[in-house]
Amino acid sequence: MKHIIILGDGMSDHPIARLGGKTPLEAAYTPAMDRLAREGRSGLLATIPDGFAPGSEVANTAILGYDLNDVYEGRGPLEAASIGYEMSPDDMAIRCNIITLDGEVIKNHHGGHLTTDEGNLLIKYLDSQLGSDRVKFITGIQYRHLLVIRGGSKYIECAPPHDHPGELWRPLMVKPMRQTADEPGRLSPQETADLINNLILRSQQLLADHPFNLARQAAGKPTANSIWPWSGGYRPRMLTLQQSYPQIKSGTVISAVDLIRGIGHYAGLRIEIVPGATGLADTNYEGKAKAAIDALRSDDFVFLHVEATDEAGHDGDIELKTRAIEYLDHRIVAPLIAEIEKWDEPVCVALLPDHATPVEKRIHVGEPVPFTIWHRDITPDSVDSYTEATCARGSYGLLKLNRFMEEFMKY
Repeated sequence: MKHIIILGDGMSDHPIARLGGKTPLEAAYTPAMDRLAREGRSGLLATIPDGFAPGSEVANTAILGYDLNDVYEGRGPLEAASIGYEMSPDDMAIRCNIITLDGEVIKNHHGGHLTTDEGNLLIKYLDSQLGSDRVKFITGIQYRHLLVIRGGSKYIECAPPHDHPGELWRPLMVKPMRQTADEPGRLSPQETADLINNLILRSQQLLADHPFNLARQAAGKPTANSIWPWSGGYRPRMLTLQQSYPQIKSGTVISAVDLIRGIGHYAGLRIEIVPGATGLADTNYEGKAKAAIDALRSDDFVFLHVEATDEAGHDGDIELKTRAIEYLDHRIVAPLIAEIEKWDEPVCVALLPDHATPVEKRIHVGEPVPFTIWHRDITPDSVDSYTEATCARGSYGLLKLNRFMEEFMKY
């Protein structure tokens, strides 16, 4: 039996008065997802280990069966892997957003939804002005880029910008972790924090006068006027999925997000890049569905990740999040199920988010998320639709962390 995980990033939510007390999942028209729940088995999954923030790097790694206490090194190293940067033993790689500040306040975490070409223009400029033998800026995707500090310390406290929209940014600047010892051959946590904070302030001076931002300002658009580094670490040590699960001989990860591609790289999955996959609600859903179907023809395992619902949650856009859920249902889940039902070899499908991103909070929260597991011979439970509330009544009850992958791979 082959296996595919379909993950709607941040898809889970809270009841919203404007939706009549429904969540976006409950308000959306999702016949394909509802069918999976009706014909499959459901439950809730706790994806965030104790002591970890509810980030996508944590949740997606846990969903794939990894113990975060053993492998976690932050987003930076994962994204380095996804863009082909091979970290040296003394590198500290840290995610580097380009964001929008409005005076003393964080306006958004994405610089006005930059394209990759726009982000590349600004990152290359910053590297030419701020780069050195110790500091390197590397282009990633859209507003998500990489800062590599040779000899930097990972023992720093950073604030994810998507968790602090509308808040003052100066109190959120990088701080050294308390009670951490210096590491031989590396900067101290205080020195690393000071270096990054200096880069943040200098980036603001440089970006303010960049022609790209001057043109945006004249057009009344958000300017991409600051970097915001966060979630750094050293090169992780992870077993591949093939080493952990003998059922998996080969696999593919499909995502527009470099973080997810990086997790897939260390998990031993082939990275499939789909043209037109943007990480937003305008992504190439049909292309992703086709890529997943093609991958399943040759591989045992596929991890299909869709970011659009998370971005809509961070933007506080109820209508867009509901519509993105419906796009996932109609344009990915429905055609994928229709195709694999024709095959002789059965395919086991799991549907879930990694975490909730409630549109009225605009941040990640670490509560359990709804999941459904389906294949054509499974004995269904009593759940009749795919929502947060209905899956809570499913036969799996509440699973935690790697228990999901263990259950999924039983089939």
